[in-house]
Amino acid sequence: PTLGRLLRARLETLIPHSYGRLADLARRFREPVKKRFKTMSQRRHFWEDIIEGPVAEMVYSNRDAEAEQALQKAIEQAGSEQLAKGEVYLVGAGPGDPDLLTFRALRLMQMADVVLYDRLVSPQILDLVRREAEQIYVGKKRAYHAVRQEEINQLLVDLAKQGKRVLRLKGGDPFIFGRGGEEISGLADEGIPFQVVPGVTAAAGCASYAGIPLTHRDYAQSVMFVTGQLKDGTVDLQWQALAQPRQTVVVYMGLAGLEIICNKLIEHGVSPDMQAALVQQGTTVSQRVFTGTLSNLSQLVSEHEVRAPTLLIIGEVVQLHERFGWYQPTADS
Repeated sequence: PTLGRLLRARLETLIPHSYGRLADLARRFREPVKKRFKTMSQRRHFWEDIIEGPVAEMVYSNRDAEAEQALQKAIEQAGSEQLAKGEVYLVGAGPGDPDLLTFRALRLMQMADVVLYDRLVSPQILDLVRREAEQIYVGKKRAYHAVRQEEINQLLVDLAKQGKRVLRLKGGDPFIFGRGGEEISGLADEGIPFQVVPGVTAAAGCASYAGIPLTHRDYAQSVMFVTGQLKDGTVDLQWQALAQPRQTVVVYMGLAGLEIICNKLIEHGVSPDMQAALVQQGTTVSQRVFTGTLSNLSQLVSEHEVRAPTLLIIGEVVQLHERFGWYQPTADS
């Protein structure tokens, strides 16, 4: 009973009192909208635009008569071409913890007709997607792609042309090693509307949950993000730039090439005793953090059976993990 009372009080603070008047306005226009729009999908899209747009704002500000006129005009002016045109939402799902999703991401997740999601999108985040939305898995991992990238790009175009609201849900941030630029290229060429919603990138999320500040005035004045998995499958990075002192290097997808990365950095002047950390499944209840040096990091992977997804952090800031490590995940987290 106590929890129920607290939840009711919380909900009452979140729902404006004017929602009742908005519901009444929608009820009075239900039949005209039903006659104007033939399919359930068209009607849902129309009402979502109304409830989240200027008409609703008019009701909230006590301009009910103006809102009614605007709603009538919206019904009359909605064209079949407009209704048939879909849209794509390229949304960053963050590194794993659902609490790190943005408000905008959550809103678009609730509006989608179909969702294309990656391997790094957790089940807890998928649970927040609109329940009626079709879910299509298009995940990739090293040497295995459920759906090739070119097919994903085309699928986004095809689904949008069917008039659907397509949610492309990607782990981390879509524009940081997420191939987001490749995926919206085809949309731009076809003139399909799209939105890009940033997410907390793995470097920021995993470092924060591991208690490792990526920059610190005493240790690092710059930070570099690099991928350890290039398009041609090699690990041929700009080693001299990565070996500069007083900087932090964060390597995405670096587990397979870890030994090469460590050896190359040592070859280019970085001390074998430079501290480094491996953050596996960062920000989730399964997070594990292992710290060591460039000389023994590969051994740690074998000893602890470290698996992807794992982020590699290299730099003097890693030593702060012992003092600043605040997140202690448990099975009940």
